Amino acid sequence: MQLSQAEGYSPTARAEAQSRKPAPGESRARFWTFGSTLLKVLGLAAFAFLLFGPLANLVLWSVAERWYAPFKLPVAYGMRYWEVVFRPTGDAMSSLVTSVSIACLTVLVALAVSVPAGYALARLRLPWRTALMILFLLPQAFPSVAIYINVARVFYGLGLTGTIPGVVLVHAAHGLVYSVWIAAAAFAAVDRDLELAARNIGASPLRTFFTITLPLAAPGIMASAIFVFLESLDEFTGTFFVGVPQVTTLPLLLYNASMGGNYQIASITALILLVPSVLFMIVIERFLKADVLSKVGQ
Repeated sequence: MQLSQAEGYSPTARAEAQSRKPAPGESRARFWTFGSTLLKVLGLAAFAFLLFGPLANLVLWSVAERWYAPFKLPVAYGMRYWEVVFRPTGDAMSSLVTSVSIACLTVLVALAVSVPAGYALARLRLPWRTALMILFLLPQAFPSVAIYINVARVFYGLGLTGTIPGVVLVHAAHGLVYSVWIAAAAFAAVDRDLELAARNIGASPLRTFFTITLPLAAPGIMASAIFVFLESLDEFTGTFFVGVPQVTTLPLLLYNASMGGNYQIASITALILLVPSVLFMIVIERFLKADVLSKVGQ
């Protein structure tokens, strides 16, 4: 007894050592927990690579002076192509001004249609209301190339091909899908009791609309305007069939640069198009609330 205690093999020590050994079930649980964590990490890494990999490639191409096979990274770096893009007399700046101008005009045309249409769809008991809502989705139900080819034929007969108004009309028709549905949801989210209260104290229907209804629906309408602006800024197919060659926007410049093998100019143009999209999506997240989103399609 004394010898076993001196050697450190007392019954108490053996019991404690056995109690510290993990049970078979506990070992399997730890293994599956580790495996699950590893799969999550690998999944997040793959998602990050798919999301940020193309963006990193754009950034590398935008600062690459020389980059050719078999090198995995640019041979020389520099900002020379950025200077070319932002040169006051360059095609990029004129295309940027044209794109922004067309996008702003497209927003005005889309709002001129979507605000009264959205209010009517949200407040009035219209026959075939659901069919009217679906009607605004028709441009998305068919291949865009087939639609724009026929639109270009019609616009050619009207003398609108190769003009800013023709491109604006094409962009506005595409943007109505978003603006009408979001505007209708924004007006539907406005409490009717507030409108009735304004009418009861003597406000006219027009004054009630401009002082009560429209300000409360303004965040949703602003979000729809931003959607239309971004769609117009990134629109390529409609501009290609209706505007070329007289009207050149940034997406067309991006296409011409990439087809010509000038990947530096194409990458810089893509990054320029990316900046307003990210900024405006942050603004949209602030404007579009849950009560507005819940009314979409109702």
